[in-house]
Amino acid sequence: MARSKDSEPTSVQRREFLQRGAMAGAAALVGSTGVGDAQAQAPGAPAGAAGQAPGATPVMTMAAEATPPGDVQVLGPLERSGSDYMVDVFKSLDFDYICANPGSSFRGLHESIVNYGGNTRPELITCCHEESSVGMAHGYFKAEGKPLAIMAHGTVGLQHASMAIYNAWCDRVPVYVILGNHSDAAIRRAAEWYHGVQDAAHMVRDYTKWDDNPWSLGHFGESAVRAYKVAMTPPMAPVVMVLDGGLQEHPVAPGEHLSIPRLTIPAPPQGESGAVEEAARMLVAAESPVLVADRLARTPHGMTLLVELAEALQASVIDYGSRMNFPSHHPLNQTQRAGAAVVDADVIVGLEVMDFWGTINGLRDQLHRSTRRIAKPTAKLVTITTGELYIRSNYQDFRRLQDVDLAIAADGEATLPSLIEAVKRLTTGDRRRVFEERGARLAAASRAATERARVDASYAFDATPVSTARLCAEVWAQVKNEDWSLVSSYYSPDVGGWARKLWNFDKTYQWLGHAGGGGIGYGLPASVGAALANRRHGRLSVAIQTDGDLMYAPGALWTAAHHNIPLLSVMHNNRAYHMEVMHVQRMCNARNRGIDKGAFGSELSNPNIDYATLARSMGVYAEGPIETPADLAPALRRAIDVVKRGEPALVDVVTQVR
Repeated sequence: MARSKDSEPTSVQRREFLQRGAMAGAAALVGSTGVGDAQAQAPGAPAGAAGQAPGATPVMTMAAEATPPGDVQVLGPLERSGSDYMVDVFKSLDFDYICANPGSSFRGLHESIVNYGGNTRPELITCCHEESSVGMAHGYFKAEGKPLAIMAHGTVGLQHASMAIYNAWCDRVPVYVILGNHSDAAIRRAAEWYHGVQDAAHMVRDYTKWDDNPWSLGHFGESAVRAYKVAMTPPMAPVVMVLDGGLQEHPVAPGEHLSIPRLTIPAPPQGESGAVEEAARMLVAAESPVLVADRLARTPHGMTLLVELAEALQASVIDYGSRMNFPSHHPLNQTQRAGAAVVDADVIVGLEVMDFWGTINGLRDQLHRSTRRIAKPTAKLVTITTGELYIRSNYQDFRRLQDVDLAIAADGEATLPSLIEAVKRLTTGDRRRVFEERGARLAAASRAATERARVDASYAFDATPVSTARLCAEVWAQVKNEDWSLVSSYYSPDVGGWARKLWNFDKTYQWLGHAGGGGIGYGLPASVGAALANRRHGRLSVAIQTDGDLMYAPGALWTAAHHNIPLLSVMHNNRAYHMEVMHVQRMCNARNRGIDKGAFGSELSNPNIDYATLARSMGVYAEGPIETPADLAPALRRAIDVVKRGEPALVDVVTQVR
């Protein structure tokens, strides 16, 4: 590029550098590739490079950065890349989005998605960490009922993603993991030696349902469709497709026919008819039956079916909340008095319950742990679960073995229609009158439990910092008239579960459950993923976001801002990993050392973290920190206005510890 004499650098070092020919080399590159047009001076611009002041160092444009040397190898006019075919296959699987932190091992697929595929269905969502990519896919599925794909870069990308994959596996949520790799050691670039691996999926094989490493594009087509089917067949779980870089980047020979296999999702397994009839007979004859649901509702129809069964029997229902199984204000919902319901029960049916042993028994966590049976010794126990169909040895998320009277190895939701039909057929007029009397008693008990929760929530209602009950009550007051979805919450018995007690949950998308494996760092990316799903439906997505969880992957805030994902994050900021504070304090007590130092190592203070400033730095509207309860409602209203116009917002609330 020509320069005027007046604009020449005066530095001796700069002149010597230019004399060594560096500038001449750059000029030659521009001349050989035509990039000079991209850097041409605009009309009326000052002398020098376009848009630059005279004497300024030339800026390398994106076009110049990406322009290859003259001898670059390019696809022929009748050729296309292997990754173009891969995009065709992924489009046939109806992926809406692919989440990824960019990596060179899937650069071919990345380019095909945005250029060949037009960056639509799937659309690329940029994430700042692979754990966030998987967390988004986890939350998206639970809001939308269909999986997202994620791309991860070789060894390091999968190691970053592994915790979130484990959460999804424990939660039996399908995540479609696409893992880039370079298998051929003879052609690896330097970095590909420590980012490539012989058996790429090995490190997550214990907590994924299936994986494959296709050797050809035909192999890829079949395995890509098979992986989707495996992931979506109950019990659902993550799968991994390892895609070699060469397979992505090499051209497909002209005229080579590559078909796309047709996707057919298998029907989920239903309970054997004789066993279902026996379960119905037990339920109809019971004086105090209890239905316990956990991962039951795979689809919105699951909650409808459970309501129908419960009302046919006028039976107690306990919803453990891994899914939205039962309306929270339904008169048969006995979740808030679950212990009493189990104690009174003579028949207990577990519907996709992760920890049925924990329903029947209690464990006392003291210096010497002890257990005792809570349910009556004579209570009949029935389980209906796909947990009997899928079990691993190393990662033991299957919980303790509970003796039962009838075990049905089948999908709970798929089995409910035949169970309902059998219950109705076996119910006589006399039993129906008994059911109605029982239903009236349960409705009265449910109303009493709800009233107790309201009274309990009033304690410390005006305290500073804000009580957790006040936090949930204020959010509920602002969203209850909207089409809302609580995409992530800190619900657990140890922090009160105020949202579940105070809010009216009656739609499946209003409650999305927990992290599955209990891995911290799930909440924020899962909330962003669920909000992405809710965006097309016009729902108001709300997250009650814990402070320690946000610090694992705060970059998900940037993803929400960058992709205009409307999400209201309300911080439950107690400035500690408080669950761990309580665990260490328990050890202090057990060892007679006092609890004064029990919070050391678990606090997030000194300095306090300013989450509002953190959020604003990533383009998210934010307010706080708020410590005075009266300031909370106005801040929430302003933030909701932002979310309604299609942007994320965060309100930082300093809270009581629990």
